Amino acid sequence: MARLLAIDYGRKRTGIAVTDPSQIIATPLEMVRTHDFFDFLEEYLKKEEIEAFIVGKATNFDGTPTHSTPLIEAFGNRLKKLYPNIPIYWEDEKYTSKIALQTMTTMGANKKQMEEKEGNLDKISATIILQSYMERMEYKKV
Repeated sequence: MARLLAIDYGRKRTGIAVTDPSQIIATPLEMVRTHDFFDFLEEYLKKEEIEAFIVGKATNFDGTPTHSTPLIEAFGNRLKKLYPNIPIYWEDEKYTSKIALQTMTTMGANKKQMEEKEGNLDKISATIILQSYMERMEYKKV
């Protein structure tokens, strides 16, 4: 089995999370500057097989697009063009940053970790997106 790779796309930073090869556990992988994302991904794909990309999609509370939605969709289109054999699944990313910050606080993040929170938040947000997707897919199997 190949890994799932989740992406929390942002204008400046992009958080990345992956599953283990058995697709049981979602873990943070990396935060990269958005302009470096495709270089990072190219190198990662040389080492690991990816079954699917899970991309966080921003929506308002009523499900309508946000100001970020067109940027995320353009990113998804580029991803699809570069990697046409790897499917892309969209996952709602509502509240992921708030949940990620709450998670860091609950886990007792120290001062240095909180100062570096932006990168950590992006990775944890990607992990939450991935976990949400995995739970939703498991629910559909039942």
